[in-house]
This record gives sequence, structure tokens and C-alpha cells, in this order.
Amino acid sequence: MDFSIKTLDAKTSVTAIKTGTLVVGVFENRKLTPAAQALDKMGAISNVLKSGDISGKPGSTVLLRGLTGVTAERVLLVGLGNEAEITEKSFSSAIQAVVRALTTVGASDALIALPLDTAKGRDAAWAIRTLVFCARDNDYRSDTMKSKKDPAPTGVRKFSIGVTVAATAAAKVALTEATALANGMELAKELGNLPGNVCTPTYLANTAKKLAKDYKLGIEVLDRKQLEALKMGSFLSVTNGSDQPPKFIVLKHLGGKTKDAPTVLVGKGITFDTGGISLKPGLGMDEMKYDMCGAASVLGTFRAIAELELKLNVIGVIPTCENMPSGRATKPGDIVTSMSGQTIEVLNTDAEGRLILCDALTYVERFKPAAVVDIATLTGACVVALGHHNTGLFTREDDAHDQLAADLLSAGKSSGDTAWRMPIQDVYQEQLKSNFADIANIGGQPAGSVTAACFLERFTKKYTWAHLDIAGTAWRSGAAKGATGRPVPLLSTYLLNQAKKASKARA
Repeated sequence: MDFSIKTLDAKTSVTAIKTGTLVVGVFENRKLTPAAQALDKMGAISNVLKSGDISGKPGSTVLLRGLTGVTAERVLLVGLGNEAEITEKSFSSAIQAVVRALTTVGASDALIALPLDTAKGRDAAWAIRTLVFCARDNDYRSDTMKSKKDPAPTGVRKFSIGVTVAATAAAKVALTEATALANGMELAKELGNLPGNVCTPTYLANTAKKLAKDYKLGIEVLDRKQLEALKMGSFLSVTNGSDQPPKFIVLKHLGGKTKDAPTVLVGKGITFDTGGISLKPGLGMDEMKYDMCGAASVLGTFRAIAELELKLNVIGVIPTCENMPSGRATKPGDIVTSMSGQTIEVLNTDAEGRLILCDALTYVERFKPAAVVDIATLTGACVVALGHHNTGLFTREDDAHDQLAADLLSAGKSSGDTAWRMPIQDVYQEQLKSNFADIANIGGQPAGSVTAACFLERFTKKYTWAHLDIAGTAWRSGAAKGATGRPVPLLSTYLLNQAKKASKARA
């Protein structure tokens, strides 16, 4: 699938553009966009509106052929909604309808000549990203493990996006960024959708090594002996029951100045989570292959920023292992010692993500980071609280952490990969008290996602930190089962914005 920017200047009339399908918009109340007006010299489009064949409501479409005076083979009319108030939802609905319609036509190319800056509160860059994400998502096939592949996508494979001369430069930048983010999302989806017998900790490590080789990144993979030497007793306690060796992956994208403090992303990489001795119910357990989506999002983000050659220092840390029951497995009531020296009473072996993350969060102190963001499919409680729309964002309450939260929330909003800030206060720490160790790994059912974040917070005192709970957003269940690629757009956009801030500060 190919995307490009087409400049529509005063000398280039849409009527003269040679393309398989030309896409123009109509509003409700039978009003045409400027591009549609240019095609309507003979009144053909107006007649379609009068006949009621298209209402102009968001996502309504009509395909026309052989319009007099128009070079394009086909013209696709798409409804954009009320011109006075085009929302994100209505514009996105229109784009989704366009993408679906273009898969059914005989043409291989299309020119999108829609007004890109009409959605309320959104600019053309957002519209371009929406088109790229929607088209790529529609094109994606999760058939890697099938002996007989799904039918290959048909219809349009080349998308040109029409913009004015003044908007061309910015549109090209937006398209480059959108394509890189889509590539990162696709990697995260592919890793998430692979079964646990394929996507093992070793597989994730090899994927990281390939990324490092392809994009000239720094890479280090620590094995069990090195983890033992680092005294990562909490991480290693989770892998006790598995035959798969644990891996601790460190990726480095050093695109900034040598002395600039890095931003660190820490991704939970439980490649399959049975719950351990605290065994999960069998129904739906297959979806626990998605418990490494935090790790997948870090790898996807690194692909995106590497493609963009981002001028920022970013380090990715991925603790990865399986959580399995066996005679060697950690038992409820066992006490383990973390890399920080804090002891942890493991009351529930299914609360394992925090056990591997806490040692990773201690490890990253050595990088003297500007900020640390961990990403994890951590708690079902977050799904109860926020559903499948927003990622849970947790961080401390002070100026530095409030700024980090604001930056992440802003990146989520602008990318369409939204998050919602949740509380994290000392009062919740009371639920994590243990009679026998420094801390318990669970705090009971009330505020489960909050106490999980409070657990992690104890290991992040030496830097600015935020936690993203993606349990509700990393994958879909049911008929549409599959990894979503989130929060690659949020993370990548956040890093892009940080790079722009750094560039301005140096100027």
C-alpha cells in the first residue's frame, strides 16, 4: 500500500486529474465541498443529491462513473456530515467508508480530494494520519500462521492525498510520520497476535536484535546468569515455573546529543500468562498471549522512531518471560527480594507483571533518565474502570509528574490513542502492607489498578515516571479478536513532541 501527497495548485483542476477514482465530499443539506463543486459543471453531482441517492450524512457514499468533463474514471462521493460542525467521529466515519468503498472498485489508484482541516479541533495532519491508519488497519491480515492465507486485499493500492501548495510541505511531513507510526503499529500487532509457542522471550529478543541490525540501534540482551548477578529476584521468581529462558532486552536509539538524558520506555513482556500457581480460569486464557503487548508496543515504537531518525535519546527496556505452573513455580505466600532490596510477599502469582517490572524500573536508574514510562497489560481492574477506549495513566502529583502526564495525555489526544489519568496517592499504599515482607504484591479487589500502580511507584523514587495500563486497549476480543497496536501512536507522538521541544531548546 502506497501513499503520496498531490499538490493541487491553480493550474491543476480536479477535473483534469487522471486517476482510477477521485474522492470528493458532500455535506448534509445538499452542499458540495469545493472539489465536488469543480466536478459539477454539468450538474451531475447536484442531480445525485436531489435524487436522494446520497444524504451527506457521515459515511454515506455513492460511486459515479463517466462524468462529463471529468478525466477520472470514477468519482466517489462521501458524506461528511453537517458543514458547521464536523466532528472527529463524523470525519473518521467518512474515511472508514472511503477505505471500504475503495476495496471494491476495479481501480488500483485513488486521489483523496477532501477538505482535510474541517474536523472541529483537528488539523490536516490529523486527517492524513486518520486516513493512513484506517487504510493500513483495513489492509492488515493476521494470517501469519495459516497454511492457506486469507484472500489478498483488492481494489485501490495507491492513495494520493490532494492538498494546496501552501499545505504541501506540512502534509509530506505528516504523511511520513503517519506511515512510520503505522509500521510500528503493524509490528506490535504481529507480535501480539503470534501464539505463545512461537512468540517466546527468545523470539522477542531476536526481534529486538533484528530491529537493532536494520536501524543501527544499540542492543543488549541479558540472560538468567546476568539477571542473577544483578539480584533481580522478583523478576526471576516469575520465570521459575517455565522451561523458556527469561530475557532482559535493552534497546538504545541515541539520536539526541550525547549528554542529553534519555527517555526510557519499559514494556511488560509476559509472553504467556497462565497465572502460575494462582491459575487463571480456562475460558479466555488463550488471550493471555497478549500479556506481552507492552513489550510489543516498545518494539513498535522503536521501529517508528528509528524510521523517522528521531533526534532524541530513547532507551527501551523489556523484561520478558513466561508465567507457568510447575514444581519449581513460585507459590502464594513466598517472599522474594527485588533488585532494589525491597522484599515482596507474593500473595497471588497472577499479579506477576508488577514483579518483573519493579526490577526493570530499578535497573533503569543507571541511565539517569529524563523520564520513564512503563507500559503493561497490568490489571483487569483497569478494564472495569475505563473499558476499551482509554489507557489508564498513573503518575505522582507534583510539577514534574503533572507535566509528564499532560504531555502523554496530549500525545494521546492528538494521535487518537487516548489515555485517562487515574489517581495514585499514598492512602492506597496501606492496602499493600504485609505482615512478613516490606510489601505485598496485591492490595485486594478495591482500586486494583491503582494499588498495582502504587506498587510500581515504590521503585521509581529516583526519577520522573508514569505508568500506562493498557489491559483494556492492547487487544480486542470476540469476532474482531486481535492486537490493536496501541499505544504505539501515543508513545511515538509523545517522543516526537519531546524531540521538537529539545530542538527548540537548542536553537
